[in-house]
Amino acid sequence: MNNMTEFKSGFISIIGRPNVGKSTFLNKVIGQKIAIMSDKPQTTRNKVQGVLTLDDSQLIFIDTPGIHKPKHKLGDFMMKVAQNTLKEVDLVLFMVNAEEGYGRGEEFIIDKLQSVGTPVFLIINKIDLVHPDKLLQIISDYKEKYDFKEIVPISALEGNNIETLLTQIKSYLPEGPQYYPADQVTDHPERFIISELIREKALHLTREEIPHSLAVMIEKIERKKDKVHVMATIIVERDSQKGIVIGKQGSMLKEVGKRARIDIENLLGTKVFLELWVKVQKDWRNRATHLRDYGFRDDEY
Repeated sequence: MNNMTEFKSGFISIIGRPNVGKSTFLNKVIGQKIAIMSDKPQTTRNKVQGVLTLDDSQLIFIDTPGIHKPKHKLGDFMMKVAQNTLKEVDLVLFMVNAEEGYGRGEEFIIDKLQSVGTPVFLIINKIDLVHPDKLLQIISDYKEKYDFKEIVPISALEGNNIETLLTQIKSYLPEGPQYYPADQVTDHPERFIISELIREKALHLTREEIPHSLAVMIEKIERKKDKVHVMATIIVERDSQKGIVIGKQGSMLKEVGKRARIDIENLLGTKVFLELWVKVQKDWRNRATHLRDYGFRDDEY
């Protein structure tokens, strides 16, 4: 018997309706804030990869945009990214919220999964918020809908059952190389993560006043002696939104900048000078050229 354990590696896609806790899960597993966290649905727009390197394996997580019926060109693009991702991975984690029952959103996703040959786990998140009896009912309901390889109840926020899930994931991964250096947690360039951190703060602070009509474009990242200078533009669709993002005497923009700077400093491990501007680009979500400018390129998929 060979005592040498073979190294395993693989790509794992996390799918689910918007707002089921995919980003919270990813951040819990990787231990760093790399996916945008928001209580607003549909905030993840690009493939955010989180890399977890263990002694015997490397798990590369892909947090896709939430799968849902698209309403505009940006929605079409996000849907395409999400579906294409399923074909490129070794394992799919379909995450659902234990507090919400099986509905049309879940039905839509399971319908998309029927044509996927990849093994699928059902991950029931937020189990800390429901009674165990309800959990048994959820498991029973989903078993009838699809032949899941594993069904794992977790709490991404509390960390419940995460280790068990990681062990089960490893058992499904093929032997493979270490794709990324052990200390690398994401393959997204710093520019993208910085723009997402700024966008997260702007969405969080403006709450219901600004829907998803908000993008962030990084104009410049310049390293100076003891700090990094970041210049970024927040793009909105209407003049009224611009006023909301700037706030009275610039108060809102200042707060967005203050909060984003703390996260960016943690990411880069250095002092940051952050300069923010706000620009109106009417109806940017339906214009292919603008989508490309803001990093939503469909030629990669």
